[in-house]
Amino acid sequence: MYFFLGVGVRGRLEVLPSQRILVVAPQPFYEDRGTPIAVRQLLQALSQLAFEVDVLTYPIGESIEIPHVRYFRALNPLRLRRVPIGFSVTKLALDVTLVAALIHRLSTGVYKCIHALEEAAFPAVVLGRRFGVPVIYDMQSSLPEQLARHFAFRGAAAQRALSGLEGWLLRRADSVVSSSGLAPRVRELAPTARLREWEYSGTLPQASPEEAAELRRCLGIPEERPVVLYSGTFEPYQGLPALLAAIPQVRAEVPEAVFVLVGAPEREAALMARAHPALAREGALRIIQRQPRERIPAYLALADVVVSPRGYGDNLPLKIFDYLAAGKPIVATDIPAHRAALDEERALLTGCSAPDLARGIVTLLRDPELAARLASAGHAHAEERLGWFTFVRSVSELYRELDRAA
Repeated sequence: MYFFLGVGVRGRLEVLPSQRILVVAPQPFYEDRGTPIAVRQLLQALSQLAFEVDVLTYPIGESIEIPHVRYFRALNPLRLRRVPIGFSVTKLALDVTLVAALIHRLSTGVYKCIHALEEAAFPAVVLGRRFGVPVIYDMQSSLPEQLARHFAFRGAAAQRALSGLEGWLLRRADSVVSSSGLAPRVRELAPTARLREWEYSGTLPQASPEEAAELRRCLGIPEERPVVLYSGTFEPYQGLPALLAAIPQVRAEVPEAVFVLVGAPEREAALMARAHPALAREGALRIIQRQPRERIPAYLALADVVVSPRGYGDNLPLKIFDYLAAGKPIVATDIPAHRAALDEERALLTGCSAPDLARGIVTLLRDPELAARLASAGHAHAEERLGWFTFVRSVSELYRELDRAA
């Protein structure tokens, strides 16, 4: 069977034969958070290219309906119900069952390749050699950097060992596709690796002015008050303590500013609100629990400024793709991860401290012409580089390169 993607604005993709791919995702799939969102885009692109896809993933999450995609879930003997972001004993336990399920899938199925994300690539490259199946390593983050703040892995010896393991994996995978910002790390550890860098699509639809107005009413934010929005996880690396510390400094110069932080786990939302009673009492802070992805466009439409206060990390936060596509003025910390997609033409880049963030936010709230110029340039970049057709073409090229190397 062959599939024609059809003619897009910027061209036409090659016809690709339908073949079966095994995607191994060591995450709860599907949940509305970082890597699962990236996996969803990958699966939708592979489906559009008419590949048949088997997804091997954790026994937690929603099996969303995507044509040509079927799900296989690892066992859950401990009856685990939740997987926290980052390293945990829960994740280790589920990874053990995932490896067992991977062996079974390779023993019973015939696959064009294994597309393995994050730590699942380690068993994948070993088993891929055994079963004669090439492996694409989907590097969503750098292993040493991801574990650098965990007490068991932050020492120099542990970091060297993790870097050695990461280099071993990069050299043995047949292809590497990394999140934006990680290419220099790959080149440092594995100069000859076959490498591509993901630029995900800002796929969220635009919300209508009426939807934004209704959300503003629901949140009790008067129409004349400007909104500064953060959307994403509330993990420590996202820099939310600095953003929270910046709020009084912003309000000293723009007293009417309201900060809306979307994505808090249920327990943390109440705790964070109680930790900042004055801001909550004055109506300056709204802490919103994690929302379904289809609700995010309304929050983006509500915002006058969007912010990414991340303090460290080499991989670009996926929220940046949504911010750019929404055409909103961005304040982001000036770190390598953000530089993968942002520059001074598309965002106001600041230091990572609370005063630096506050100055950036105040600048855009007080200078609507600058805010509009940055927003327009960011949206144009998203239209040119981050459209859905462009992402699907990137996936197509990744698999054609693997075919040529076979």
